[in-house]
Amino acid sequence: MKISRFKKSHKTLVYFATNFDYREPYQVLIDATFCQAALQHKIGIDEQIKKYFQCPAKLLTTQCVILEAEALGAPLTGATSIVKRFHVHKCGHEGKPVAAAECIKSMTKDNRYIVASQDRLLQESLRKIPGRCLLYLHKATPVLEAPSKASKKWVQRRAKNLMLGKQVEKIDYMKEKQGLKPTETTPNPKKRKGPKNPNPLSCKKSKKEKTKPELKGVEQTSLVKAKTKRKRVKIPAHVKAELAKD
Repeated sequence: MKISRFKKSHKTLVYFATNFDYREPYQVLIDATFCQAALQHKIGIDEQIKKYFQCPAKLLTTQCVILEAEALGAPLTGATSIVKRFHVHKCGHEGKPVAAAECIKSMTKDNRYIVASQDRLLQESLRKIPGRCLLYLHKATPVLEAPSKASKKWVQRRAKNLMLGKQVEKIDYMKEKQGLKPTETTPNPKKRKGPKNPNPLSCKKSKKEKTKPELKGVEQTSLVKAKTKRKRVKIPAHVKAELAKD
């Protein structure tokens, strides 16, 4: 395999491993259309995929894929015999089989499968979902498709959220360093609950009458005498006349 082709496939695998938790050995979910294309170009799927990835890979299929290939009859007889060689993974449709495309879609909801298919409609529907990795054959060469627009947008959105989170953490750290934000070791002082202090205006001292100092002894008696009024004695007129004669 050419070095440039290996670099592209390795870059794509690293992208999905970093952002969507794909892990070795990579699990490749194969349908009958991929087997039919491999049969037409006379290539061995197991050998070509392992050579293309240059790392461990596990090839899988489902019971729904096999039953659909058998139902199509003679045109897919060779593809049916090839797809039956792979490990049959439980898909949850045992007893009630569904179309191969629907089965693969349901399988990729919660699991990290690299979907190997030549079905154009299935490829288009999976490209709209972030994190779906596609493998197809270009003539006799396996090609791992680059991340779709939906996957790239999801990664960009997550990176933006992570950056915002880091900026918030940095701001909080700077506030804490400058003493603007209380730390966990120094909790906020709790407000005292209970009766509040009285209004300072209500505590203003009332104006009281000035009390006079008590006087002692002679001063007190003389003051009382000074304050007492003399009573005038009225003299009758005849008495005044007699007194005037004298």
